[in-house]
Amino acid sequence: MDAAGLVGHLVPAGSVFAFLAGHRREVFPAGMFEDLFPSRTGRPSLPCEVAASVMVLQALHDLSDRETVAALRCDLRWKVACGLALDDAGFDASTLTYWRRRLARSGNPNRIFDVVRAVIAETGVLQGRTKRALDSVVLDDAVATQDTVTQLIAAIRRVRREVPGAAAVIAAECRAHDYDDPGKPAIAWDDTAAREALVSALVNDATAVVNALTGNEFDDEVTEKAAQALALLALVAGQDVEPAEGSDGTDGRWRIARGVAGDRVISVVDPEARHVHKTVHNRQDGYKAHVVVEPDTGLFTDGTLTRGAGGDNHEAVVALSLLDSEDGTREVLGDNAYGTGDLRAELAERGHTAIIEPAPLRPAVEGGFTVDDFAFHDDATVTCPNGVTRSITAQHKVVFGVACRGCPLRAQCTASKSGRTLNLHRQHELLRRARRDWRERPELVETYRQHRPMVERSISWLIGPKGRCRKLRYRGTSANDHWLHRRMAALNLRRLLNLGLTSTAGTWVIA
Repeated sequence: MDAAGLVGHLVPAGSVFAFLAGHRREVFPAGMFEDLFPSRTGRPSLPCEVAASVMVLQALHDLSDRETVAALRCDLRWKVACGLALDDAGFDASTLTYWRRRLARSGNPNRIFDVVRAVIAETGVLQGRTKRALDSVVLDDAVATQDTVTQLIAAIRRVRREVPGAAAVIAAECRAHDYDDPGKPAIAWDDTAAREALVSALVNDATAVVNALTGNEFDDEVTEKAAQALALLALVAGQDVEPAEGSDGTDGRWRIARGVAGDRVISVVDPEARHVHKTVHNRQDGYKAHVVVEPDTGLFTDGTLTRGAGGDNHEAVVALSLLDSEDGTREVLGDNAYGTGDLRAELAERGHTAIIEPAPLRPAVEGGFTVDDFAFHDDATVTCPNGVTRSITAQHKVVFGVACRGCPLRAQCTASKSGRTLNLHRQHELLRRARRDWRERPELVETYRQHRPMVERSISWLIGPKGRCRKLRYRGTSANDHWLHRRMAALNLRRLLNLGLTSTAGTWVIA
Protein backbone atom coordinates (compact mmCIF):
# COMPACT_ATOMS: atom_id res chain seq x y z
CA MET A 1 0.00 0.00 0.00
CA ASP A 2 3.03 2.30 -0.22
CA ALA A 3 1.87 5.34 -2.18
CA ALA A 4 5.28 6.00 -3.75
CA GLY A 5 5.55 2.42 -5.02
CA LEU A 6 2.02 2.29 -6.41
CA VAL A 7 1.38 5.77 -7.81
CA GLY A 8 4.72 7.55 -7.51
CA HIS A 9 5.10 7.57 -11.28
CA LEU A 10 2.03 9.79 -11.52
CA VAL A 11 3.66 12.62 -9.55
CA PRO A 12 5.21 15.13 -11.99
CA ALA A 13 8.98 14.89 -12.14
CA GLY A 14 10.68 18.10 -11.06
CA SER A 15 7.88 19.00 -8.66
CA VAL A 16 8.40 19.62 -4.96
CA PHE A 17 6.31 16.51 -4.29
CA ALA A 18 8.64 14.32 -6.33
CA PHE A 19 11.72 15.92 -4.80
CA LEU A 20 10.55 15.29 -1.24
CA ALA A 21 9.60 11.73 -2.14
CA GLY A 22 13.18 11.01 -3.13
CA HIS A 23 15.23 13.30 -0.92
CA ARG A 24 13.31 14.31 2.20
CA ARG A 25 15.63 12.30 4.48
CA GLU A 26 18.70 13.94 2.92
CA VAL A 27 17.37 17.46 3.23
CA PHE A 28 15.67 17.02 6.61
CA PRO A 29 17.65 14.40 8.55
CA ALA A 30 16.30 13.41 11.96
CA GLY A 31 19.40 14.86 13.61
CA MET A 32 18.44 18.43 12.77
CA PHE A 33 15.45 18.17 15.13
CA GLU A 34 17.08 16.30 18.03
CA ASP A 35 17.11 19.35 20.30
CA LEU A 36 13.31 19.63 20.05
CA PHE A 37 12.80 16.30 21.78
CA PRO A 38 15.10 15.68 24.75
CA SER A 39 15.60 12.01 25.56
CA ARG A 40 13.50 12.19 28.70
CA THR A 41 10.38 12.90 26.64
CA GLY A 42 10.92 10.10 24.12
CA ARG A 43 10.84 10.17 20.34
CA PRO A 44 8.09 12.06 18.50
CA SER A 45 5.35 9.88 17.01
CA LEU A 46 5.61 11.81 13.71
CA PRO A 47 8.92 11.24 11.89
CA CYS A 48 10.93 14.44 11.65
CA GLU A 49 11.41 14.32 7.88
CA VAL A 50 7.64 13.87 7.46
CA ALA A 51 6.85 16.83 9.73
CA ALA A 52 9.34 19.06 7.89
CA SER A 53 8.02 17.98 4.50
CA VAL A 54 4.44 18.68 5.55
CA MET A 55 5.38 22.16 6.83
CA VAL A 56 7.18 22.93 3.56
CA LEU A 57 4.19 21.83 1.48
CA GLN A 58 1.82 23.71 3.77
CA ALA A 59 3.84 26.92 3.32
CA LEU A 60 4.15 26.37 -0.44
CA HIS A 61 0.40 26.00 -0.93
CA ASP A 62 -0.59 28.36 1.92
CA LEU A 63 -2.99 25.98 3.65
CA SER A 64 -4.46 26.09 7.13
CA ASP A 65 -3.66 23.25 9.51
CA ARG A 66 -6.99 21.55 8.78
CA GLU A 67 -6.57 21.97 5.03
CA THR A 68 -3.04 20.56 5.31
CA VAL A 69 -4.18 17.46 7.18
CA ALA A 70 -7.01 16.96 4.67
CA ALA A 71 -4.52 17.17 1.78
CA LEU A 72 -2.22 14.69 3.50
CA ARG A 73 -5.12 12.30 3.97
CA CYS A 74 -6.69 12.58 0.50
CA ASP A 75 -4.07 13.86 -1.99
CA LEU A 76 -1.87 11.14 -3.47
CA ARG A 77 0.92 13.64 -4.19
CA TRP A 78 1.20 14.49 -0.50
CA LYS A 79 1.28 10.81 0.46
CA VAL A 80 4.04 10.13 -2.07
CA ALA A 81 6.04 13.16 -0.91
CA CYS A 82 5.85 12.10 2.73
CA GLY A 83 6.29 8.35 2.19
CA LEU A 84 2.87 7.36 3.51
CA ALA A 85 0.64 4.42 2.65
CA LEU A 86 -2.45 4.92 0.52
CA ASP A 87 -4.72 4.25 3.48
CA ASP A 88 -2.75 6.38 5.97
CA ALA A 89 -5.20 8.68 7.76
CA GLY A 90 -2.53 11.24 8.60
CA PHE A 91 -2.62 12.94 11.98
CA ASP A 92 -4.59 15.50 13.94
CA ALA A 93 -4.23 19.16 12.92
CA SER A 94 -3.04 20.06 16.43
CA THR A 95 0.20 18.16 15.69
CA LEU A 96 1.30 20.99 13.41
CA THR A 97 0.68 23.52 16.18
CA TYR A 98 2.75 21.32 18.49
CA TRP A 99 5.68 21.24 16.06
CA ARG A 100 5.54 25.01 15.40
CA ARG A 101 5.61 25.73 19.12
CA ARG A 102 8.57 23.40 19.62
CA LEU A 103 10.43 25.13 16.81
CA ALA A 104 9.50 28.61 18.06
CA ARG A 105 10.91 27.87 21.52
CA SER A 106 14.12 26.37 20.11
CA GLY A 107 17.40 28.13 19.52
CA ASN A 108 16.90 28.03 15.74
CA PRO A 109 13.22 28.36 14.81
CA ASN A 110 14.04 29.00 11.12
CA ARG A 111 16.15 25.88 10.58
CA ILE A 112 14.08 24.70 7.61
CA PHE A 113 14.97 27.92 5.77
CA ASP A 114 18.60 27.51 6.80
CA VAL A 115 18.72 23.93 5.46
CA VAL A 116 17.39 25.01 2.07
CA ARG A 117 19.85 27.94 2.08
CA ALA A 118 22.64 25.42 2.67
CA VAL A 119 21.43 23.46 -0.38
CA ILE A 120 21.61 26.68 -2.42
CA ALA A 121 25.17 27.29 -1.23
CA GLU A 122 26.22 23.74 -2.09
CA THR A 123 24.93 24.04 -5.66
CA GLY A 124 27.05 27.15 -6.23
CA VAL A 125 24.17 28.74 -8.13
CA LEU A 126 24.88 32.09 -6.44
CA GLN A 127 28.64 31.93 -6.90
CA GLY A 128 29.84 35.04 -8.72
CA ARG A 129 26.41 36.67 -8.50
CA THR A 130 27.10 39.79 -6.47
CA LYS A 131 23.83 41.68 -6.90
CA ARG A 132 21.20 41.70 -4.16
CA ALA A 133 17.83 43.41 -4.49
CA LEU A 134 16.01 44.74 -1.42
CA ASP A 135 12.27 45.13 -1.15
CA SER A 136 9.37 44.96 1.28
CA VAL A 137 5.70 44.06 1.05
CA VAL A 138 2.82 44.76 3.41
CA LEU A 139 1.01 41.68 4.71
CA ASP A 140 -2.45 42.01 6.25
CA ASP A 141 -2.92 40.97 9.86
CA ALA A 142 -5.15 38.09 10.96
CA VAL A 143 -7.43 40.17 13.17
CA ALA A 144 -10.00 42.93 12.78
CA THR A 145 -8.96 46.52 13.45
CA GLN A 146 -10.66 47.79 16.61
CA ASP A 147 -11.83 51.30 17.39
CA THR A 148 -10.97 53.06 20.64
CA VAL A 149 -14.10 52.04 22.55
CA THR A 150 -13.75 48.39 21.58
CA GLN A 151 -10.07 48.36 22.52
CA LEU A 152 -10.69 49.92 25.94
CA ILE A 153 -13.38 47.40 26.80
CA ALA A 154 -11.34 44.46 25.52
CA ALA A 155 -8.20 45.63 27.36
CA ILE A 156 -10.08 45.95 30.68
CA ARG A 157 -11.60 42.50 30.18
CA ARG A 158 -8.10 41.11 29.52
CA VAL A 159 -6.76 42.65 32.72
CA ARG A 160 -9.66 41.07 34.63
CA ARG A 161 -8.78 37.72 33.10
CA GLU A 162 -4.97 37.87 33.48
CA VAL A 163 -4.26 39.90 36.62
CA PRO A 164 -4.92 38.40 40.06
CA GLY A 165 -7.27 40.57 42.07
CA ALA A 166 -8.34 42.63 39.07
CA ALA A 167 -11.92 41.33 39.07
CA ALA A 168 -12.57 42.84 42.51
CA VAL A 169 -11.00 46.16 41.54
CA ILE A 170 -13.04 46.38 38.33
CA ALA A 171 -16.26 45.48 40.16
CA ALA A 172 -15.60 48.20 42.74
CA GLU A 173 -14.15 50.98 40.58
CA CYS A 174 -15.59 50.66 37.06
CA ARG A 175 -19.02 52.02 36.10
CA ALA A 176 -18.75 52.89 32.40
CA HIS A 177 -19.83 49.50 31.06
CA ASP A 178 -20.93 46.01 32.01
CA TYR A 179 -17.61 44.26 31.39
CA ASP A 180 -19.31 40.88 31.21
CA ASP A 181 -20.59 42.12 27.84
CA PRO A 182 -17.82 42.14 25.17
CA GLY A 183 -19.88 44.34 22.85
CA LYS A 184 -20.25 48.11 22.73
CA PRO A 185 -22.57 49.99 25.09
CA ALA A 186 -25.96 50.97 23.72
CA ILE A 187 -25.79 54.74 23.36
CA ALA A 188 -26.80 57.29 20.75
CA TRP A 189 -23.65 57.02 18.66
CA ASP A 190 -24.58 60.03 16.51
CA ASP A 191 -24.71 62.18 19.68
CA THR A 192 -21.31 63.81 20.21
CA ALA A 193 -21.95 64.50 23.89
CA ALA A 194 -22.97 60.88 24.53
CA ARG A 195 -19.87 59.57 22.76
CA GLU A 196 -17.55 61.85 24.72
CA ALA A 197 -19.25 60.90 27.98
CA LEU A 198 -18.72 57.21 27.22
CA VAL A 199 -15.08 57.73 26.21
CA SER A 200 -14.43 59.76 29.36
CA ALA A 201 -15.99 57.07 31.56
CA LEU A 202 -14.02 54.26 29.87
CA VAL A 203 -10.71 56.13 30.13
CA ASN A 204 -11.38 56.90 33.79
CA ASP A 205 -12.18 53.22 34.40
CA ALA A 206 -8.94 52.20 32.71
CA THR A 207 -6.92 54.75 34.70
CA ALA A 208 -8.46 53.60 37.96
CA VAL A 209 -7.66 49.95 37.20
CA VAL A 210 -4.05 50.69 36.21
CA ASN A 211 -3.46 52.87 39.27
CA ALA A 212 -4.99 50.28 41.60
CA LEU A 213 -3.04 47.31 40.26
CA THR A 214 0.32 48.77 39.28
CA GLY A 215 3.03 47.68 41.70
CA ASN A 216 1.11 44.68 43.05
CA GLU A 217 3.07 41.52 43.75
CA PHE A 218 2.07 38.58 41.54
CA ASP A 219 3.12 34.95 41.44
CA ASP A 220 6.02 34.23 39.09
CA GLU A 221 3.75 32.22 36.77
CA VAL A 222 1.46 35.16 36.05
CA THR A 223 3.85 38.10 36.37
CA GLU A 224 4.63 38.42 32.65
CA LYS A 225 1.04 38.06 31.45
CA ALA A 226 -0.23 40.40 34.15
CA ALA A 227 2.38 43.04 33.35
CA GLN A 228 1.64 42.82 29.63
CA ALA A 229 -2.10 43.18 30.21
CA LEU A 230 -1.65 46.24 32.44
CA ALA A 231 0.84 47.84 30.05
CA LEU A 232 -1.52 47.28 27.11
CA LEU A 233 -4.43 48.84 29.01
CA ALA A 234 -2.33 51.89 29.90
CA LEU A 235 -1.19 52.22 26.28
CA VAL A 236 -4.70 51.93 24.83
CA ALA A 237 -6.06 54.42 27.35
CA GLY A 238 -3.48 56.99 26.32
CA GLN A 239 -2.89 56.57 22.59
CA ASP A 240 -6.26 57.60 21.16
CA VAL A 241 -7.64 60.20 23.56
CA GLU A 242 -6.94 63.77 24.54
CA PRO A 243 -8.50 66.17 27.05
CA ALA A 244 -11.95 67.37 26.01
CA GLU A 245 -12.32 70.95 24.82
CA GLY A 246 -11.80 73.31 27.72
CA SER A 247 -10.28 70.58 29.90
CA ASP A 248 -6.75 69.75 30.98
CA GLY A 249 -7.67 66.12 31.74
CA THR A 250 -7.69 66.53 35.52
CA ASP A 251 -11.50 66.77 35.58
CA GLY A 252 -11.84 63.37 33.89
CA ARG A 253 -13.26 64.70 30.60
CA TRP A 254 -11.77 63.10 27.46
CA ARG A 255 -12.47 62.79 23.77
CA ILE A 256 -11.15 60.82 20.82
CA ALA A 257 -7.91 62.48 19.72
CA ARG A 258 -7.83 64.45 16.50
CA GLY A 259 -5.28 62.51 14.44
CA VAL A 260 -3.70 59.09 14.71
CA ALA A 261 -0.73 58.09 16.84
CA GLY A 262 2.25 57.12 14.71
CA ASP A 263 2.75 53.72 16.34
CA ARG A 264 -0.88 53.05 17.21
CA VAL A 265 -1.97 49.66 18.51
CA ILE A 266 -4.91 48.74 16.29
CA SER A 267 -6.13 45.63 18.10
CA VAL A 268 -5.70 44.23 21.61
CA VAL A 269 -6.06 40.76 20.09
CA ASP A 270 -2.82 41.32 18.14
CA PRO A 271 -1.03 44.25 19.84
CA GLU A 272 1.90 44.10 17.40
CA ALA A 273 -0.17 44.82 14.26
CA ARG A 274 0.04 48.39 12.96
CA HIS A 275 -1.32 50.80 10.39
CA VAL A 276 1.08 50.62 7.42
CA HIS A 277 1.52 53.30 4.75
CA LYS A 278 3.48 52.10 1.73
CA THR A 279 2.36 55.29 -0.01
CA VAL A 280 0.53 58.41 1.15
CA HIS A 281 -2.76 57.15 -0.28
CA ASN A 282 -2.39 53.42 0.43
CA ARG A 283 -2.99 52.25 3.99
CA GLN A 284 -3.15 48.68 5.21
CA ASP A 285 -3.23 47.09 8.63
CA GLY A 286 -0.65 44.43 9.42
CA TYR A 287 3.10 43.87 9.11
CA LYS A 288 5.99 44.36 6.69
CA ALA A 289 7.92 41.48 5.16
CA HIS A 290 11.44 42.56 4.18
CA VAL A 291 13.38 40.36 1.76
CA VAL A 292 16.75 40.14 0.00
CA VAL A 293 16.65 38.51 -3.43
CA GLU A 294 19.34 37.51 -5.90
CA PRO A 295 17.70 39.10 -8.95
CA ASP A 296 18.97 36.78 -11.70
CA THR A 297 17.74 33.57 -10.05
CA GLY A 298 14.88 34.97 -7.96
CA LEU A 299 16.15 33.14 -4.86
CA PHE A 300 15.54 34.62 -1.41
CA THR A 301 18.85 34.95 0.43
CA ASP A 302 17.30 36.34 3.62
CA GLY A 303 14.20 37.99 4.99
CA THR A 304 12.44 39.12 8.13
CA LEU A 305 9.01 40.28 9.22
CA THR A 306 8.56 43.38 11.37
CA ARG A 307 5.82 45.61 12.65
CA GLY A 308 4.45 47.85 9.97
CA ALA A 309 5.34 51.16 11.63
CA GLY A 310 8.07 52.63 13.81
CA GLY A 311 11.55 53.92 13.04
CA ASP A 312 13.24 50.58 13.79
CA ASN A 313 11.06 48.91 11.17
CA HIS A 314 11.84 51.26 8.28
CA GLU A 315 13.18 49.54 5.16
CA ALA A 316 16.53 51.31 5.30
CA VAL A 317 17.10 50.23 8.92
CA VAL A 318 16.08 46.59 8.43
CA ALA A 319 18.18 46.32 5.25
CA LEU A 320 21.45 46.48 7.17
CA SER A 321 20.58 43.52 9.40
CA LEU A 322 19.51 41.47 6.37
CA LEU A 323 22.81 42.11 4.61
CA ASP A 324 24.73 40.80 7.63
CA SER A 325 24.17 37.25 6.35
CA GLU A 326 26.02 38.05 3.12
CA ASP A 327 29.71 37.16 2.96
CA GLY A 328 31.67 39.54 0.77
CA THR A 329 30.71 42.81 -0.84
CA ARG A 330 27.56 43.22 -2.89
CA GLU A 331 25.89 45.55 -5.38
CA VAL A 332 22.77 46.51 -3.44
CA LEU A 333 19.73 47.47 -5.48
CA GLY A 334 16.72 49.20 -3.96
CA ASP A 335 13.99 51.72 -4.64
CA ASN A 336 13.95 55.18 -3.10
CA ALA A 337 12.66 53.83 0.25
CA TYR A 338 16.24 52.59 0.72
CA GLY A 339 17.82 55.83 -0.47
CA THR A 340 18.52 57.36 2.93
CA GLY A 341 21.86 58.96 3.66
CA ASP A 342 22.49 56.76 6.70
CA LEU A 343 22.01 53.54 4.71
CA ARG A 344 24.23 54.77 1.88
CA ALA A 345 26.96 55.70 4.35
CA GLU A 346 26.78 52.33 6.10
CA LEU A 347 26.82 50.43 2.82
CA ALA A 348 29.91 52.34 1.70
CA GLU A 349 31.62 51.64 5.02
CA ARG A 350 30.98 47.91 4.61
CA GLY A 351 32.32 47.93 1.07
CA HIS A 352 29.00 47.45 -0.70
CA THR A 353 28.02 49.40 -3.83
CA ALA A 354 24.65 51.15 -3.61
CA ILE A 355 22.60 51.11 -6.81
CA ILE A 356 19.63 52.76 -5.19
CA GLU A 357 17.17 55.16 -6.76
CA PRO A 358 17.47 58.55 -5.04
CA ALA A 359 14.41 59.89 -3.27
CA PRO A 360 12.76 62.72 -5.22
CA LEU A 361 13.37 66.26 -4.01
CA ARG A 362 10.42 68.38 -2.97
CA PRO A 363 10.84 72.11 -3.69
CA ALA A 364 9.69 74.60 -1.07
CA VAL A 365 7.52 76.22 -3.77
CA GLU A 366 5.74 74.10 -6.34
CA GLY A 367 7.85 74.08 -9.50
CA GLY A 368 10.54 76.13 -7.78
CA PHE A 369 14.16 75.60 -6.81
CA THR A 370 15.31 72.47 -5.00
CA VAL A 371 18.47 72.05 -2.94
CA ASP A 372 20.28 70.81 -6.06
CA ASP A 373 19.85 74.24 -7.62
CA PHE A 374 22.17 75.65 -4.93
CA ALA A 375 25.95 75.48 -5.40
CA PHE A 376 27.94 73.85 -2.58
CA HIS A 377 31.59 74.78 -2.02
CA ASP A 378 33.85 72.36 -0.13
CA ASP A 379 30.97 71.46 2.19
CA ALA A 380 31.45 74.83 3.91
CA THR A 381 29.43 77.46 2.01
CA VAL A 382 26.39 77.46 -0.28
CA THR A 383 25.47 79.88 -3.06
CA CYS A 384 21.81 80.37 -3.96
CA PRO A 385 20.50 80.74 -7.57
CA ASN A 386 20.67 84.54 -7.12
CA GLY A 387 24.38 84.42 -6.26
CA VAL A 388 24.15 84.96 -2.47
CA THR A 389 26.63 82.83 -0.47
CA ARG A 390 26.14 81.68 3.11
CA SER A 391 27.97 79.27 5.44
CA ILE A 392 26.74 75.86 6.55
CA THR A 393 26.20 75.89 10.31
CA ALA A 394 27.21 73.14 12.74
CA GLN A 395 23.55 72.11 12.77
CA HIS A 396 23.69 71.54 8.98
CA LYS A 397 21.60 74.60 8.20
CA VAL A 398 22.05 77.37 5.66
CA VAL A 399 20.12 80.57 6.52
CA PHE A 400 19.72 83.21 3.80
CA GLY A 401 17.30 85.34 5.86
CA VAL A 402 17.37 89.04 4.96
CA ALA A 403 19.20 88.31 1.71
CA CYS A 404 15.87 87.08 0.33
CA ARG A 405 14.29 90.53 0.68
CA GLY A 406 13.76 92.02 -2.72
CA CYS A 407 15.28 88.97 -4.43
CA PRO A 408 13.84 88.72 -7.98
CA LEU A 409 13.83 84.89 -7.66
CA ARG A 410 12.08 84.73 -4.29
CA ALA A 411 8.74 83.56 -5.70
CA GLN A 412 10.52 80.51 -7.14
CA CYS A 413 12.46 79.81 -3.96
CA THR A 414 10.44 80.30 -0.78
CA ALA A 415 7.13 81.42 0.64
CA SER A 416 8.56 81.99 4.12
CA LYS A 417 8.47 85.54 5.46
CA SER A 418 11.86 85.04 7.08
CA GLY A 419 13.51 83.91 3.83
CA ARG A 420 14.93 80.57 2.64
CA THR A 421 16.56 78.17 5.06
CA LEU A 422 18.12 74.90 3.92
CA ASN A 423 17.88 72.10 6.49
CA LEU A 424 20.51 69.65 5.33
CA HIS A 425 20.85 66.00 6.23
CA ARG A 426 24.11 65.14 7.99
CA GLN A 427 24.88 62.97 4.95
CA HIS A 428 23.81 65.68 2.51
CA GLU A 429 27.05 65.46 0.53
CA LEU A 430 26.53 61.73 -0.01
CA LEU A 431 22.90 62.25 -1.00
CA ARG A 432 23.79 65.02 -3.47
CA ARG A 433 26.48 62.82 -5.00
CA ALA A 434 23.96 59.98 -5.37
CA ARG A 435 21.50 62.25 -7.16
CA ARG A 436 24.26 63.58 -9.42
CA ASP A 437 25.47 60.06 -10.28
CA TRP A 438 21.90 59.05 -11.09
CA ARG A 439 21.69 61.91 -13.59
CA GLU A 440 25.18 61.60 -15.07
CA ARG A 441 25.97 57.87 -15.00
CA PRO A 442 23.51 56.09 -17.30
CA GLU A 443 25.09 52.70 -16.54
CA LEU A 444 23.75 52.91 -12.98
CA VAL A 445 20.22 53.52 -14.20
CA GLU A 446 20.53 50.77 -16.79
CA THR A 447 21.71 48.25 -14.17
CA TYR A 448 18.87 49.28 -11.88
CA ARG A 449 16.24 48.98 -14.61
CA GLN A 450 17.57 45.64 -15.74
CA HIS A 451 17.88 43.91 -12.38
CA ARG A 452 15.86 45.71 -9.71
CA PRO A 453 12.37 44.96 -11.16
CA MET A 454 13.14 41.23 -11.00
CA VAL A 455 12.53 41.34 -7.27
CA GLU A 456 8.88 42.09 -8.00
CA ARG A 457 8.64 38.61 -9.50
CA SER A 458 9.87 37.07 -6.25
CA ILE A 459 7.50 39.27 -4.25
CA SER A 460 4.60 38.05 -6.43
CA TRP A 461 5.62 34.46 -5.66
CA LEU A 462 5.72 35.34 -1.98
CA ILE A 463 2.20 36.74 -1.81
CA GLY A 464 0.87 33.99 -4.07
CA PRO A 465 -1.70 33.92 -6.88
CA LYS A 466 -4.25 36.73 -6.54
CA GLY A 467 -2.48 37.82 -3.34
CA ARG A 468 -3.66 34.77 -1.43
CA CYS A 469 -0.74 34.81 1.01
CA ARG A 470 -1.05 38.53 1.69
CA LYS A 471 -3.44 37.67 4.52
CA LEU A 472 -1.45 36.30 7.45
CA ARG A 473 -2.67 33.32 9.45
CA TYR A 474 -0.96 34.01 12.77
CA ARG A 475 -0.81 36.72 15.40
CA GLY A 476 2.36 38.49 16.47
CA THR A 477 5.66 39.31 14.83
CA SER A 478 7.44 36.14 15.90
CA ALA A 479 4.89 33.61 14.63
CA ASN A 480 4.47 35.42 11.32
CA ASP A 481 8.24 35.76 10.87
CA HIS A 482 8.55 31.98 11.24
CA TRP A 483 5.83 31.57 8.60
CA LEU A 484 7.70 33.93 6.29
CA HIS A 485 10.88 31.85 6.54
CA ARG A 486 8.99 28.61 5.86
CA ARG A 487 7.36 30.28 2.85
CA MET A 488 10.71 31.51 1.51
CA ALA A 489 12.23 28.04 2.05
CA ALA A 490 9.41 26.39 0.07
CA LEU A 491 9.66 28.93 -2.75
CA ASN A 492 13.44 28.58 -2.89
CA LEU A 493 13.12 24.81 -3.13
CA ARG A 494 10.63 25.09 -5.96
CA ARG A 495 12.82 27.62 -7.75
CA LEU A 496 15.90 25.38 -7.40
CA LEU A 497 13.98 22.52 -8.97
CA ASN A 498 13.01 24.75 -11.88
CA LEU A 499 16.69 25.65 -12.29
CA GLY A 500 17.59 21.94 -12.44
CA LEU A 501 18.43 20.88 -8.87
CA THR A 502 19.68 17.31 -8.65
CA SER A 503 21.90 15.18 -6.44
CA THR A 504 25.11 13.74 -7.88
CA ALA A 505 27.24 11.47 -5.71
CA GLY A 506 25.68 12.95 -2.61
CA THR A 507 26.28 16.54 -3.70
CA TRP A 508 23.62 19.06 -4.67
CA VAL A 509 24.17 20.54 -8.13
CA ILE A 510 22.27 22.48 -10.77
CA ALA A 511 22.12 20.31 -13.87
